[in-house]
Amino acid sequence: MTHMKGLKSILLLEDDAIEVKKVHRALKKLDIPNNLVVCRNGVEGLNWLSSNPDNLPGTILLDLSMPKMNGFEFLDRIKQDSKYRKIPVVVLTTSNHQEDKLRSFDKQVAGYMVKPVRYSEFVKMLKTIKSYWNTSELAY
Repeated sequence: MTHMKGLKSILLLEDDAIEVKKVHRALKKLDIPNNLVVCRNGVEGLNWLSSNPDNLPGTILLDLSMPKMNGFEFLDRIKQDSKYRKIPVVVLTTSNHQEDKLRSFDKQVAGYMVKPVRYSEFVKMLKTIKSYWNTSELAY
């Protein structure tokens, strides 16, 4: 069984219940035992981070389109905070708009991935993220 960056949590910011289930299923299929913490918007994500200062996630998977605080607003907040700015963030979104990609990379995301429609392609995408983070070093 392999895992992503030790057993650090994976923080998923996603408001769509079907997408959350898809991530759960894909992580299980890939034998990734890391705890998946799900927050439905940026406000919940920030609250979880501030409530768990000694258990920061190894990776944040971030949807851009969420209620209350969207992905860009969440990125603005965490990238301004020295406690959180080094956490790798991978945007998982349905948006393939060039301006969203550029705006995300301007906010120092580690990756930008457009969610595929087919589940098998989604699993392949998460497998790629897993491979990358298993060979990449964390900054904290």
